[in-house]
Amino acid sequence: MQETINQRSIVFLLSSIGLITLPHVLHVPAPIFAFFSVLLIWRFIGVWHPEYLPNQLLVFLLLLCGISLLVTMHQGVFGRDAGTTVFVIALGLKLLEIKTQRDVYLIVYLAFIVAASQLLYIQNILMAGYILLVCISLLATLIFINSASQSNIASLKTAGNILMQAIPLMVIMFIFFPRVEAPRWSFLDNDNQATSGLSDTLEPGSISQLGLSGELVFRAKFTGDLPPNAERYWRGPVFSFTDGKKWTQTKNTHFKRYLDKTQFMGKAYQYLLLMEPQSKNWVFALDMPETYHWPLHENGNRQLISSEPAGKRAEYSITSYAQYNTGYITKTELSDNLQLPNRVEGRIDDLVGQLGGFDTSPGTFINKVFAHFRNEDFYYTLMPPLLDEKPIETFLFDTREGFCGHYATAFVYLMRVAGIPARIVGGYQGGAYNETGGFIEVRQANAHAWAEVWLQDKGWVRYDPTTAIAPERIEQDVNIEQQIANNAVSFAPIQLDSQTLALLKQARSLWSSADYNWHRWIINYDRRQQFSFLSSFGIDTLKSMLYWLVGLVALVTIFLAAYLFRKQTLVLEKSQIYYARACQKLAKTGLIKQDCEGANDFSQRVREQQPDIAESFAHITQLYVQIRYARQFDDSLLEQLGASAAAFRVSKS
Repeated sequence: MQETINQRSIVFLLSSIGLITLPHVLHVPAPIFAFFSVLLIWRFIGVWHPEYLPNQLLVFLLLLCGISLLVTMHQGVFGRDAGTTVFVIALGLKLLEIKTQRDVYLIVYLAFIVAASQLLYIQNILMAGYILLVCISLLATLIFINSASQSNIASLKTAGNILMQAIPLMVIMFIFFPRVEAPRWSFLDNDNQATSGLSDTLEPGSISQLGLSGELVFRAKFTGDLPPNAERYWRGPVFSFTDGKKWTQTKNTHFKRYLDKTQFMGKAYQYLLLMEPQSKNWVFALDMPETYHWPLHENGNRQLISSEPAGKRAEYSITSYAQYNTGYITKTELSDNLQLPNRVEGRIDDLVGQLGGFDTSPGTFINKVFAHFRNEDFYYTLMPPLLDEKPIETFLFDTREGFCGHYATAFVYLMRVAGIPARIVGGYQGGAYNETGGFIEVRQANAHAWAEVWLQDKGWVRYDPTTAIAPERIEQDVNIEQQIANNAVSFAPIQLDSQTLALLKQARSLWSSADYNWHRWIINYDRRQQFSFLSSFGIDTLKSMLYWLVGLVALVTIFLAAYLFRKQTLVLEKSQIYYARACQKLAKTGLIKQDCEGANDFSQRVREQQPDIAESFAHITQLYVQIRYARQFDDSLLEQLGASAAAFRVSKS
């Protein structure tokens, strides 16, 4: 016989489902989430008006509507986005078919899957805590429908206790269970995953768009001293080819084998770099990286590249030097980094001549270009005016307002006109130091572009034209919050009283430190991290790992079993107490209920031996069975049982 469920159980379940799917409003296409919301509200209405629920034909039509939405939204068949939307729609449709407990079980299990899918999008502490709470709510729903006498609060408490008992086993399994790296299949890629960051093309103004983004790019935790802010150049793509407007990376790669060996000098900086998921497999090492390990490798432009697929959070151990000499220049490098789109004429040619580009040493010409930027009416701004088809010339002679990309491209262009090999390097500059966690945070607003010029006996030398216009950008770093709020470049601290500013800074530092450790030790706990962590305790083989896993699980299981099955005082529910009082009164007549005797069997025995009180006791038994076993519990039944037990009278035999 299929058991029905009461209204309170359904309302509890629907409320939990609503909380579970709420964060997906950020991930699921709006029409699909609206479709699910309509189904959820419809089912809420059906709790009090069952006649409004759809019949089987209408449910089938709604199913076709859901399939049409999936096709229209181009969610595909495989992958994260497709799977999530399918489960969300299936969950909404199944809500309309709740009739028995079996339906509730299916919905709860489906809801657990939808809850877990949230972590495919957001993996921070807040989301993990939220998912934990909604899973407790789901578990409480199962407890509630299987224990009709428990209230909502009592069910939540029971679910919380179960979770607390499971945490030790969860921690052991997380630490010791062998990590298996699943193969990456191209048809399971997240086509709709949006990751911002530096592009593989550069044009004046492109980097300024990132200046308004506070999105985290990576964190770096140093062993020893930190590099000063002026040396925090995090190297990314190198742009050598230009059509006069856009700059792209060179397609020539064969020259790497002919590169001179870089000579490193000065202080070495050792650090762990925790990269956030990126759209490309670039790794932004402190300029210039010297030591690194697989899966990192260096391309011909001395940029670090990861051999692993992009889109994953990863940690790398790197050593860099701020002082270096890259040595001679290859023929391919010389050709690539002197390339110009067409013959330079007019004002640019005249400017190079005025600054001595054709008849002075490269060092002297570079100083004069910096002086030109510094002394003329050039301005550093996050919102420069749009440029025409000749952006370099328009910027140098007309607008004279720009961000780092404007100055880097113009500087390199002038160098090449003068016959000096030069190129643009994209990446990030600066980064805020977190005193609590002891690491540097670099965000998209730290995106930067600078230049490299090849000089005899020095190799590729970094020159940052931004320092000629806004030296505070390099020396003081960017005030990201104020920059985002004002849509303008800001290097000054926020104007608040010292106590408020200190509290805000401390709170943010604490939160950022907790988030860093969460991602490093929890989210990024892969096979390499597991081996490194366990090896420090002497657990360096799969066999020893499994021994520890089984042993600790057995130990915790024994401890929990001893705790759960220890001798406890029996706690009776109200229905049991009322029924027990009636039985105690019957005991005066010599009728004693046996432990193995059911309530209905005992009532039948009372009818046979004490027919004068059989009807009143049968009524008590009926109420007790309804509350205790038939799950037809409500407050009025409990009150009736209490009153009947109190009014029950027997005469001594």
